[in-house]
Amino acid sequence: MSVEQITYAEARNQMKPGDVIAFGGKGNFSQLIKFATCSDVSHVGVILQTKVVEDTTDRFFNQIIETTTINGFNGVNISRLSARLTDYTGEIWWLPLSSEIRENRFDAVAFYNFLFDQSEARKEYDTPQGIKSVIDVLDKLPFGLHGPGYNEEDFSKFFCSELVAAGLEKAGSVGTVNASEVTPIDLCRWNIFQGTYYQMSGDTSKKISRFNTANPADWDV
Repeated sequence: MSVEQITYAEARNQMKPGDVIAFGGKGNFSQLIKFATCSDVSHVGVILQTKVVEDTTDRFFNQIIETTTINGFNGVNISRLSARLTDYTGEIWWLPLSSEIRENRFDAVAFYNFLFDQSEARKEYDTPQGIKSVIDVLDKLPFGLHGPGYNEEDFSKFFCSELVAAGLEKAGSVGTVNASEVTPIDLCRWNIFQGTYYQMSGDTSKKISRFNTANPADWDV
């Protein structure tokens, strides 16, 4: 697996719905997530694309849906990707879905319907579940029991990687998973991406450790 440097201008026309955007933030909460997960990734979102209504050209907009704070609302937000990249301080990576998954296991209608429903419902950020998702000690106990850090799947609110994991599950790109237990770095390690990922900004010494090496089935319900 390899990483290449790329600008957004170079990447824009190659991006497709379902591609993941990973972030390495510099704020206190981002640093806590990176420390707890022993990684350089603190946040993820996923690409949507829209066209102008009744536009007869091939123009499109790359949008990102994520659970974050935008314009005072802390929850599921959709925004122009170019604006997010301009305003962000830290590392940003583009993780394209593999061709095999996109061609054979990506139901775009189900993907869009699920994610747009969460945005329209103004689902708020789920801080407690987000924190518990990074505490994996005693998640699995004997006899099918779980420890205090385990999240039962709950979509009444969302943290960032939970939203993206759920969207990819609804699209059929992964099997049945407990999206409420998926951390940002977990998602980046799922073996659903192309062999190369791309860094668009930030410190080039920062990497996505064990990128594309994990089986999503390990996060089953």
